[in-house]
Amino acid sequence: MAEQRARGDRTPLALLELLVAADEHGSISAAARALGITQPTASSGLRALERRLGLDLLLRAPRGSQLTENGRVVAAWAREAVGASDRFEESVAALRTTARERLRVAASMTIAEYLAPRWLAALGSAPRGGGSVDVELVVRNSRDVMDLVLTGGADLGFVEGPDVRRGLRHRTLARDELVAVVAPGHPWARRRSVDVAALLSGGLVVREVGSGTREILEEALARAGAHLPEHLPALGSTAAVKAAVAHGGAVAVLSALAVADDVARGALVRVGVVGLDLSRRLRLVTKDGAVLPTAARRLVAVARADLGASHERPRRPAGRNVAPGPA
Repeated sequence: MAEQRARGDRTPLALLELLVAADEHGSISAAARALGITQPTASSGLRALERRLGLDLLLRAPRGSQLTENGRVVAAWAREAVGASDRFEESVAALRTTARERLRVAASMTIAEYLAPRWLAALGSAPRGGGSVDVELVVRNSRDVMDLVLTGGADLGFVEGPDVRRGLRHRTLARDELVAVVAPGHPWARRRSVDVAALLSGGLVVREVGSGTREILEEALARAGAHLPEHLPALGSTAAVKAAVAHGGAVAVLSALAVADDVARGALVRVGVVGLDLSRRLRLVTKDGAVLPTAARRLVAVARADLGASHERPRRPAGRNVAPGPA
C-alpha cells in the first residue's frame, strides 16, 4: 500500500504538476510558460518523470509533443494528487495563527478527499475564544481509521464502512450511496441500469480490502445472494479507480460524493444496478469513554452543520459489531 512506501520513493509533486500542465496546455512549451520555467527545464523534468516511472508519457515530434495513452492516465492521477495538495495547503493556511490547539483526525479516503478539507477550512475561519487549531489529518481506509481511534492515535475518526468495532462510539453524520459508473464511451453509458450478474462480469474494478466502499459493496452483494469474484483488480485510492474507469474501460462502484463532479462534467456516467441496495452511513467514531477536546467538538459541529445531519445521540455499536483486528 502507498503508506508503506518509504517517503524518499515518492514521486516529487513538482514533476506531477509539470505533467498536469502539459496535459492541460497541450504542449511542453505552453506548460513551461504556465509554470514560469524554461522549456528546457520542463523537457528535462518530464524526461526525469518518465525515467522514474518507467513509462513513455509523451510522443515527441518535430512539430510538438502529445501525451501517450499512459501519459493521459498518469496525468489524471497526477491531477488528483496536485489538487489534494492544494486543498491541504489551503486548509492548513486557514488554521494558522499564533496560539494553537493540537488535534489529530483520522478519516477514510472518500471523506478525507471530498468533505474534510472544507470542514477544516471552516474550523479555521469560525469565530472562537481561543487560538487556532493545529490539525493533522491522517488518511486511511475505514478499518485503519478505527484502529487509530482505538489505540489513541487519533482523537476522532470519520468512517464509511458498515460495521463499527467494539470499544468505539459512533454517530451517523449523513447518509450517502454508492453508484456504478462507466466512461462515456462504454457500452453501458446509454443504458438506464444493469443487473447484479452483469455488474460482476463486466470488468469491475474495486477498492482494497479494508476500504469502507468495498465493505459496503460486499455487504450489499451478500444481501442479494452474490459475492465479488476472485482476482478482481483492487486499487488503493478512489482516484486510481476513477482513472481505470475513465481510461481503461472498467466499471466501478464508488461514492456518489466522489464522482459527482465527474458525472456533472460528463467524464463519467452513472448506471443503476437493479436489486442492489448501495446506501450507506457516514459516521463519526470516538473511543468509548473518551472526552473530546474542545477543538474536536468544534470540528464535529462543523461537520454536522455542513452535512445537515439529524441530531442523533452517540451510542455504543450493537448487533453489527466486529471485534478489533489487524489493519
